[in-house]
Amino acid sequence: MKLVIAEKPSVAQSIAAVIGAAVKKDGYMQGNDYLVTWCVGHLVELASADSYNEKYAKWQYEDLPILPSDWKYVTSKGKEKQMKIIGELMKRTEVTELVAATDAGREGELIFRLVYEKLSCKKPVKRLWISSMEESSIDEGFRNLRNGSDYELLYQSALCRAKADWIVGINATRLFSVLYGQTLNVGRVMSPTLAMMVEREENISAFRVKPFYTVQLDLSGFIVSGEKLQDRKEAETLQNACDGQNVTIETVERKEKSEKPPKLYDLTTLQREANRQLGFTAEQTLEYVQSLYEKKLVTYPRTDSRYLTEDMKDSVPAVVETIAGFFSLQNPPVNMAQVIDNSKVSDHHAIIPTRSVKGCDIHSLPFGEQETLMLIVLRLVCAVGESCHYAETVITAKCNGVVFNAKGKTTLDNGWKAAEILYFARKKEQTQEEKDTALPPVDQGEVFSAKATIKEGKTSPPKHFTDDTLLSAMENANNAMEDTERKGIGTPATRAGILEKLIKTGLAERKGEKKTKHFIPTQKGTSLITVLPEAIKSVQLTAEWEEQLKQIEHGTLSPLIFLDGISHMTKDLVSTYEIIKGTDILFSSKTQSIGQCPRCKGSVVENKKGFCCENRDCGFALWKESKFFTAKKKTLTKTIATDLLKKGRASLTGCYSEKTGKTYDAIIILDDTGGQYVNFKMDFPAKKEARNK
Repeated sequence: MKLVIAEKPSVAQSIAAVIGAAVKKDGYMQGNDYLVTWCVGHLVELASADSYNEKYAKWQYEDLPILPSDWKYVTSKGKEKQMKIIGELMKRTEVTELVAATDAGREGELIFRLVYEKLSCKKPVKRLWISSMEESSIDEGFRNLRNGSDYELLYQSALCRAKADWIVGINATRLFSVLYGQTLNVGRVMSPTLAMMVEREENISAFRVKPFYTVQLDLSGFIVSGEKLQDRKEAETLQNACDGQNVTIETVERKEKSEKPPKLYDLTTLQREANRQLGFTAEQTLEYVQSLYEKKLVTYPRTDSRYLTEDMKDSVPAVVETIAGFFSLQNPPVNMAQVIDNSKVSDHHAIIPTRSVKGCDIHSLPFGEQETLMLIVLRLVCAVGESCHYAETVITAKCNGVVFNAKGKTTLDNGWKAAEILYFARKKEQTQEEKDTALPPVDQGEVFSAKATIKEGKTSPPKHFTDDTLLSAMENANNAMEDTERKGIGTPATRAGILEKLIKTGLAERKGEKKTKHFIPTQKGTSLITVLPEAIKSVQLTAEWEEQLKQIEHGTLSPLIFLDGISHMTKDLVSTYEIIKGTDILFSSKTQSIGQCPRCKGSVVENKKGFCCENRDCGFALWKESKFFTAKKKTLTKTIATDLLKKGRASLTGCYSEKTGKTYDAIIILDDTGGQYVNFKMDFPAKKEARNK
């Protein structure tokens, strides 16, 4: 019997339906000599710092760096039941082989292998590696299961990524939080991404708007423009010199050009397009396309490839024929050669619709999924289409010895853009082609009478980052040209989460209206980047780390060498970093701190429910409705909380005794052991004094 372990319950159900495991049990399905169960995302994760030593529950500079030599793993909170079910299934004597059916990628491999290792399973493993949840794809995948050992390097790469994030995140976050007295979340990829945001905002702030002036000549049917001038008086002089004067056409150049179809989507380009066209965040697009994948409507989404493989050339045209109907296109051209390149496909090919879209009522899908699917459908139709052909005309003219220009564009054959035009028509939006203007036919030597005007403009500052442009910057951290190798930070699967974590931790925010929302670093985020050393915020260094993770996956770099480098950098950071003077102003907080957190040295602030550490990962909190106080018919006030944080103790008068019904006075002592809840002890100095007399 084979035990199949999927990543999610919905995926497990799809697999079970294909392989005949139809009997539902508690936490798994059974049938046809198969057991099918599932993880719930990450069932096993790297243990917290305090699992290595209880003293790490409190954040102290003296304890840094924390560098585990023997890594520990724990079952994720709330997922213990499913972990137990998997463990029991693995131990069954009739189970002779496991099938890893988690998502076919780096994170999916990690999810399965951590469960396998945590449960100390030794049974042989096969790997299901598919790019679609269609029944035919699942069926073919099970007929061609691969050896689990083939993915050992992928697992090592994923594990190194997780450990590197742990080392940098735990140590750097604690270091800077302790030194600067408030929670400052630092991450291996998160901090360089924030640094790019801060740099962009600095460039915007430093930008000084400059006016410029362009003299334009209206030649009764088209306009020619002169060069941009910085001086208005110079522009006025030129305007006066040309107004009402003869203008001679010097040259008329007409060139026919073509524009090749766009490439297919990988996850990042899909997220960018969805942000531009629809205003979806990267996280939203990932959720929508993942749901479409699980509904068997698109192929595997977490891919970094924009091409298909040779074995797909015969199956894709049928899909194109089906989806062309979405745009009322008849007999669309299908040039498969321009979308196939085996050398540019690693784990998974580009994202395309599956054959299941044929029977799909697209309007029954939730709005976000509907729009995302339409983008993927449109891109496939365009990518296999013919080039767009157009004529570009450039006219130069002279007036009083000064050269003026005009440029026009006329579409000759829409080619692949025909589908795009229909898509935008459906959305009642203009395409760029509809905005382009054609020039009227004119001849060299023709003379016109000019009406001169001045068009005033202003130089534009750099634009704030959007999900679209920030994803692009993360993907191309080394600013490579289109035909050279790009080096990015993060992966297609993790970038969306990084952007959301920047917002969640208060280091950045999204601002804007309607579709266009910008990433703006907060005052706290800007201050953090100001004090971070280059090693932590360097985009280039982080991109090199990502390249090293790829090298581990390909077997050209040892995991030990990679982690030694991360550990060495962390040791240097802790031992050499010196607090920057004058940062009290940088890290001033609008929320008044009532004291220092005894665990992480961050700030404790008041909210509706209690007095909590600003660091959400720390967990320290003094709850106003704590049973310790309510049982005594007392309230945990701000004064009491302040005394507990400052002195470790506070006086409490008139405490009610549930046993006697009487009241008494006591000293409340803070007894925090770093657990989920803060504990208290009581001291009775009055009784001690009485005994001493």
